Amino acid sequence: MESSQSPDTKEIKRAKRPPSEDPDPPSKAKERSKQKKHSRLCATLGEEDASVRLLEELVFGAEEQLTERLEQDSSVLLEDDDDGSVCSEDGDSESRRPAVRSAAWEDEDDELDEEFQKAMGGTPSWAEATTKKRQKKAGHEAEDEDESEELLRRTGNFVGSSESLPKGIIKIKKCLNANNECPGSDQLTSVQFHPSAQIVMTAGLDHSISLFQVDGKSNPKIQTIHLENYPVNKASFSADGEHIVATGMRNKLFYVYDMMEGKVLPVSSVRGLNEQKVSDFQVSPDGKYLLLSGYAGYLHLMTTKTREVIRSMKMNGSVCAAAFTADSSKIFANSQEGEVFIWDVQSSKCLKKFADDGCVQGTSLALSRDGQYLACGSQSGVVNIYSQNDCLHKLEPRPLKAVMNLVTAATSLCFNNTSEILAIGSKADDEASRLVHLPSFTVFSNFPQFQKKTIFRTRCLDFSPRSGFYSVANNKGNALLFRLLHYSDF
Repeated sequence: MESSQSPDTKEIKRAKRPPSEDPDPPSKAKERSKQKKHSRLCATLGEEDASVRLLEELVFGAEEQLTERLEQDSSVLLEDDDDGSVCSEDGDSESRRPAVRSAAWEDEDDELDEEFQKAMGGTPSWAEATTKKRQKKAGHEAEDEDESEELLRRTGNFVGSSESLPKGIIKIKKCLNANNECPGSDQLTSVQFHPSAQIVMTAGLDHSISLFQVDGKSNPKIQTIHLENYPVNKASFSADGEHIVATGMRNKLFYVYDMMEGKVLPVSSVRGLNEQKVSDFQVSPDGKYLLLSGYAGYLHLMTTKTREVIRSMKMNGSVCAAAFTADSSKIFANSQEGEVFIWDVQSSKCLKKFADDGCVQGTSLALSRDGQYLACGSQSGVVNIYSQNDCLHKLEPRPLKAVMNLVTAATSLCFNNTSEILAIGSKADDEASRLVHLPSFTVFSNFPQFQKKTIFRTRCLDFSPRSGFYSVANNKGNALLFRLLHYSDF
């Protein structure tokens, strides 16, 4: 197992923090104390482990330093480059960012217009109206750009709220890929935003887990962890954001990466776990449990503190997906046979089961964070959206809406934090990804844009903590990054 570091992080490490003229206000005393505690933990790694220090700053504070770096960044929002940059063995990208500030974008049509005007001796009258419309549109885009820039300058102040998201057309902008500095050499299997810091994590079949700082412009790489002979089937942050858990595809061995200490711990056996292979899991929102999906319909509840299975549950059929409710009190699980089971976490009692309406084979499941919705995906591509309350209290709950915009298996589902968007995707077809507006249950008409293939086959989806960004991991090793302009926070 090797850890590669970005050269920029060494410069950040060597830079001394300017002395503060005024003492910290009382409101920051607790935060500073926590940061010092983790600084002492990282001291054992040596003064040159810059990537771990950067992680510490991003996760536990140093907001002023990060803000200053973002403001000094001369990069711009770029469109996806088909060639991309290649991650070298030492973690450096073969393509370097230019030192000279370049234009945000260049329109080839503008060059053609200039040549035409020169040939015609001026702008023709029929083109004046088009020019005015273009200028007006550019003005609106500039306003959107200013809004995006303001978001990037506020890295930790998750304050303020947006008005209700309108349906129909979503204001969205394509950014540079989240993992542009080091794309995966094989298909990605996971993409997830850190629960509190501006960090995104990717993992895939190339035996690696990578962390990137999300600024929407250059998205610099922080660290890559290589797991020898271990294609990653799934990786996820712990609830507190201090660890990463990763499972493979071949056996029950899994890894826990301590982000603060920079240590990778292999867990070869779990007390009370009688399984030959564990490849899928869920982290409880309260951080107490991991829910391990086993063979023949078994679900195993493992404590994160002692790493032992304390309870096991069994459903009819095979588990295809499971999720904790927001308060960690219940578990919803979907079977490949099209049945949904609801379990009580404390007693392991099955509270209820019902048939997913019209489903022959289940493929995915997701719960909204506000406890309002349940989404169930099927092999046919249909995604049924239910009321969680109906599922708990009605004998045979009926879907609020059956979303039929996918024609291949719905393998990825994810709600945003406000429960205004449900992202759906299929790994069986290119561009099979949609954003569903809630509560109107209508699909946004302008995503994805079909003029050029960009998404390819969707492997995983995630929204940033306050929905400012949306990422799609695909089979090309790329984590596409989109800025959702309606939301003002990260």
